[in-house]
Amino acid sequence: MSELLYYVDGEIVPASEATVSVNDRGFKYGDAAFETLRAYDGDPFEWDRHYDRLQRTCDLLGIDHDYGSADLRQAIRETLEANGFSESYVRLSVTRGVHSGKLSPPADSSPTLVILVSELPRSGRKGEPVWDGPAEVETVETTRIPDSAVPSAAKTHNYLNGILARSESDADETLMLDQAGNVTEGATSNLFFCTDGVLKTPSLDGPVLPGITREVVLELAEERGIEVETDSYTPDDLRDADDAFLTNTTWEVRPVSSLDGQQFERSATTETIRDAFDARVESEYEE
Repeated sequence: MSELLYYVDGEIVPASEATVSVNDRGFKYGDAAFETLRAYDGDPFEWDRHYDRLQRTCDLLGIDHDYGSADLRQAIRETLEANGFSESYVRLSVTRGVHSGKLSPPADSSPTLVILVSELPRSGRKGEPVWDGPAEVETVETTRIPDSAVPSAAKTHNYLNGILARSESDADETLMLDQAGNVTEGATSNLFFCTDGVLKTPSLDGPVLPGITREVVLELAEERGIEVETDSYTPDDLRDADDAFLTNTTWEVRPVSSLDGQQFERSATTETIRDAFDARVESEYEE
């Protein structure tokens, strides 16, 4: 297998030569924004939403960059083409750049842009999911960082909250509560659950990342006449659920097989959402 090629500040280089400075603030402090994307047929899925969220994170961090939407999209396409990938995982990062001074952000920063890719076959109706099977999920003691400390809408390189949550369990995903004991999200995913035909997911009023796949699922549910509710929920609400599933860019829509040992049978609602998501992708991209 040939070596992967990555994009680093305008150049496509072999992975073994792809480096950033040890004084880059993204490395030193997690002072960076990133987006994880799926590329189908050589193009990033839901690109406009991903770019908007990247920009919102940069605005929250005060990272001033000159990367326009079209420029970044083209850089992703060039990186995919250089690797010969059509179906792919993509991670795009914008750091504040090199600065060897104090913790306070410099006024004259020069952002660093890095794009990583790896081949990731499409699942859909004709393929196989990238996950091994429905997810086992476990609620952990690590709580979700409150918005008053670090805004959940900021998707940054500092992933310590999720890392600590994952370190507590060998389950496929770990579920975090907020400081009031309400359900928020997984370490790397948004949570949905179904009760009596109603699709429910924690509201963005709490410390919940505004996931792109989450947005798409909510739209698909509305299009298909599925009743949707977003609110604050307790672990007891989950125990009363008929079933649950997780969403993120890589997993797309992943059913939950168990939560804290409670087994779930997959409902018609979950199957409808999974089929709808696959149909959405296949309607937009050639196979």
